[in-house]
Amino acid sequence: MDNTKISVRLDAETERRLREAARAAGKNESEVVREALTAYFAGQRQDKSVLALAQQAGVIGCAKGLPPDLSTNKEHFEGFGR
Repeated sequence: MDNTKISVRLDAETERRLREAARAAGKNESEVVREALTAYFAGQRQDKSVLALAQQAGVIGCAKGLPPDLSTNKEHFEGFGR
């Protein structure tokens, strides 16, 4: 296994918690960080929906001056798709 060394800056409280977690688990800090990053990345969906991407980009609800029922009122859909 080829490993890459990185440096990370931690505030004092996070460093203390990392050391305590490592000591309690009988591991070193690097092992705890690797496991935490692996769990973090495993929890992220790689195939995000268009809605999730739009929410992440902050474009949901960004249009101003439009009717509040634009996406639900059938009157606004007349002629749509023709």
